Amino acid sequence: MNTNADLLNQLRIDRSPGPPPSRKGLWIVLGSILAIALLVLAGWWLFARERPLPVQTATAVSLAAGSASASVLDASGYVVARRMATVSAKITGRVREVRIEEGMQVEEGQVMATLDPVDADAQRALSASQLGAARSEIARVQAQLSEAEANTRRLDALVGQQLVSRAQHDQAVATRNALRAQLESARRNAQVAAEGLNIADLGVDNTVVRAPFSGVVIAKAAQPGEIVSPLSAGGGFTRTGIGTIVDMDSLEVEVDVGEAYIGRVQPKMPVEATLSSYPDWKIPAEVIAIIPAADRGKATVKVRVALKEKDARIVPDMGVTVSFLEKAPEPGSEPRRGVRVPASAVVQRGGADAVFVVGAQNVAELRKVEAGGKAGDDREIVSGLAPGETVVLGPPAELEDGAAVSTGTK
Repeated sequence: MNTNADLLNQLRIDRSPGPPPSRKGLWIVLGSILAIALLVLAGWWLFARERPLPVQTATAVSLAAGSASASVLDASGYVVARRMATVSAKITGRVREVRIEEGMQVEEGQVMATLDPVDADAQRALSASQLGAARSEIARVQAQLSEAEANTRRLDALVGQQLVSRAQHDQAVATRNALRAQLESARRNAQVAAEGLNIADLGVDNTVVRAPFSGVVIAKAAQPGEIVSPLSAGGGFTRTGIGTIVDMDSLEVEVDVGEAYIGRVQPKMPVEATLSSYPDWKIPAEVIAIIPAADRGKATVKVRVALKEKDARIVPDMGVTVSFLEKAPEPGSEPRRGVRVPASAVVQRGGADAVFVVGAQNVAELRKVEAGGKAGDDREIVSGLAPGETVVLGPPAELEDGAAVSTGTK
């Protein structure tokens, strides 16, 4: 039995220090605190930081050098070739050799490809044999005719002396006339055979495909071993051409001008053309003709423009912008300085003209500029902006200097 002292000892509070906490539990607590801090920072980065402002941008284009005349109308179009041909063989045959490559310069009459000439050569050999046979027939009939004419002359003398009968004489004359007719027929047969040989020679020549004019090869359409035909045979196994060549001297520009503005364009009107690939290169040009037909769907009229400069950089189907000028630029005039931007890019900030320029890090920079006059939908910037820089179109009121933007080119 427990004594009273034992019972009192059981009721006593143990105030001795407990065992120290384990090191593992301490690391778990610290890791939890660090994870919570990282989550808080990530949430601030996603939701509290400044988001980029979406804007539309455009590129500043250098003003035309030497163009002292104002533009009355701007339009866009494409470079086209007035002389372009996909060269094909006149006959159906198998390609034996192709002598062209893309970008190759060819001269008029130069051989572009050859077809297998086996059939054409056989036909020519047959025609040559037929001509030889016809000529041999002429020689045979001519020999017989010479004998018949000599016989007729002898009988003419003898029948007058009544040494031969009239019937013999008449038979000799008939034989002579028949041989004369045979000789004429043989000569015509020989002529027909000669013409057949000429046709066979053309057949052989048709196995050689030549360039119809001088130009540059822009497409190679056939390979040795393929079948080519001037007409499509269907099925995708027959080619209809050997290659396509373009006369680079025939390049011009075709633009579509809106019906509402076609009255501003006149034949022989000076034009300034700018290729999309070379925005700083201004090409002098001139209106050739206004096509007297309108496109009902697009409400435009096509205008042909002649380029006054020939250059290897100008190739078919290039995009081009043309400016129809009031008058041609004067020789020796001072080059115009500055750039051209859409008019919506120019805004008023602090009582002065300014534009927002987008830098490499998609940060908008407010820049004061000296703006000039308007040219259609564009505005000239005399100073403060360099060609090739990107500007914001229609900057919103909340856009400030140094703000981050997300761009979309217009």
